[in-house]
Amino acid sequence: MDHASLLERISIDPNVCFGKPCIRGHRIWVSLILDFLASGMSIQDLLSDYPDLEAEDVLACIAYGAEMSRERYVDIPVGTP
Repeated sequence: MDHASLLERISIDPNVCFGKPCIRGHRIWVSLILDFLASGMSIQDLLSDYPDLEAEDVLACIAYGAEMSRERYVDIPVGTP
């Protein structure tokens, strides 16, 4: 599935979840899915916990996060570990 098709799975509606980006047709925030992935949860674990989701929905969240990282900067200290 190409990048554009993945992003079509994400919706933003001011009347749904306070306008936060969600997986289309669900009230599941993109940020929630990204937080779960960042904490080490696997895609398979997510699909087990949220049986209405498809693997492509999770990939769409990752694609959306990638797009947002190009537009917004997070302050991360620069230096050697």
